[in-house]
Amino acid sequence: MPILSLDHVQIAIPVASENRARAFYAGILGFTEIEKPPQMAERKSIWFVAGAVNLHLGLEPDFHPAKRAHPAFVVEVLDAILTACDRAGISHKPDTSFNDFRRVHVFDPFGNRLELMERTA
Repeated sequence: MPILSLDHVQIAIPVASENRARAFYAGILGFTEIEKPPQMAERKSIWFVAGAVNLHLGLEPDFHPAKRAHPAFVVEVLDAILTACDRAGISHKPDTSFNDFRRVHVFDPFGNRLELMERTA
C-alpha cells in the first residue's frame, strides 16, 4: 500500500498556550489559522495552513518539547524570520547546509525544534 502524500504535521504544545502559539506560528512564521471541521471542534488543538502545509498544534496536559524530532519547513526570506525570532526572544541555531538549502533550527516558544530551510540556488 503506497503512501500518497502527507496531510498534516501535529506538534504538541502546553495547555493554555494558544495565544503564544498564534504569536509565533502566525505572527513570525506566517501560518494562517483555520477553523477546524465541526467533527473536530471538541478536540484540544488549533490548526494552521501555509500553502500546501497543514499544521496542527495539539494541547498536551503532560507536555514535553520535541527536542530532536522535528518538521522541516521550506521558507523564503529566512533572514527576516530569524530577525523576527530575535526580536521575540526565540532561539535558533544554524545547521549544515546541503542540497542547495541553508538550514536553521528554530525552537518555538515551548522548546519544540523546527527546521527552516531556504533554497540557496
